Amino acid sequence: MANRAARLHLLFLPLRCETVQIPKPPCDVFIPHRGVETKRNVAGLLHEYLGLNGLSSFLDCKTLMPGQRLSYEIRQAVHQCKVGVPIFSPRYCESWHCMYELALLTESGKGLVPIFWDIEPSQLQVPGHFRPRDVKRFASALDKARDTVGITFNSSTGDWAKLLGDTHEAVQSILL
Repeated sequence: MANRAARLHLLFLPLRCETVQIPKPPCDVFIPHRGVETKRNVAGLLHEYLGLNGLSSFLDCKTLMPGQRLSYEIRQAVHQCKVGVPIFSPRYCESWHCMYELALLTESGKGLVPIFWDIEPSQLQVPGHFRPRDVKRFASALDKARDTVGITFNSSTGDWAKLLGDTHEAVQSILL
């Protein structure tokens, strides 16, 4: 009876839980994109293609887990990455988050491989609905991106395999 009581007592002892921090591998490539326009096509395909070719990339919808702090994880990924591949789409510049991520990349001097997806570089403009200090910061980041040779792609007529291959090649040339 005493043995049984001792075993029952063990059931009600508080469990010791220890948190183990698993270090994340640094990402090679950060992919800022306008999710509603690109995450299920060009951004998702690029993330998978780079991974299949040995490069680690950060794509929020594929990399983050429920419960993680979005802004913290994005800042960490930008800080750790070596190259940014912003996917400029027709409504990219309307998103504060997209412009913020682009500013983080350019201000930290990361290599850029811009993809102009269904938009020409000359069409990119910072809308006036942001705070004045953000407009200036975002305009500077956009100028740097427009001044970088990128890849222009038309989703209706473009060769998707060529887009992925050209982007991978450009990223590799920056990493080497």
